[in-house]
Amino acid sequence: MLTVDFSRFPLAPGDRVLDLGCGAGRHAFECYRRGAQVVALDQNGEEIREVAKWFAAMKEAGEAPEGATATAMEGDALALPFPDESFDVVIISEVMEHIPDDKGVLAEMVRVLKPGGRIAVTVPRYGPEKVCWSLSDAYHEVEGGHIRIYKADELLAKMRGAGLRPYGTHHAHALHSPYWWLKCAFGVDNDKALPVRAYHKLLVWDIMKKPLATRVAEQALNPLIGKSFVAYATKPHLPRLPETSETSETSETHEAAAK
Repeated sequence: MLTVDFSRFPLAPGDRVLDLGCGAGRHAFECYRRGAQVVALDQNGEEIREVAKWFAAMKEAGEAPEGATATAMEGDALALPFPDESFDVVIISEVMEHIPDDKGVLAEMVRVLKPGGRIAVTVPRYGPEKVCWSLSDAYHEVEGGHIRIYKADELLAKMRGAGLRPYGTHHAHALHSPYWWLKCAFGVDNDKALPVRAYHKLLVWDIMKKPLATRVAEQALNPLIGKSFVAYATKPHLPRLPETSETSETSETHEAAAK
């Protein structure tokens, strides 16, 4: 189940992609299938080991085209172990709402992104998330849980403040909002409640079968109750500084000295 829409977020074979806070690896796997050179990074070592196994299985099954590469590694989002301008594409999906220093994470992503590169950020949408917080303290008051709810304008302003240029937004996963409302109403750890079990079966059926009816319903409902807010942006090329008279004189001095 992808949150990033790759029809709005073009990915070319050979692009170097960082899936930051990759979790179970859903976006990393899709990028690998599309021929990218993928690095999936997360602080959870157990999940990273599982992602690495899936990368190996995909390679064995021939699911990735020739030239595609995939690496899974542990790492800290606030201190990425990569040089400046290392990636063509960065994806961070459902991660920033967990991190106290979200500005620091944005700064690190911008640092490792090449000029002209693209970034996709997804977070829980304000309205549906606010309902969850209202229904259940246990939903967010857990170690590593959600510490903030973003309004769309707030997230876009932070992205601009980090030097990014947003170019598109949308909402996703409308069918998942009622499921989480039910979970919060009946208890986030209570999977036995009949409404929760019944709705979960619907979601599994939708994910596995992709019936037209639920696809149409979700597209219609996404603007209203989409669970995720998705923003796309580019890192602008820095303008070339005009040559000043002082710069010109210094250049001429160096040239004369060289002679």
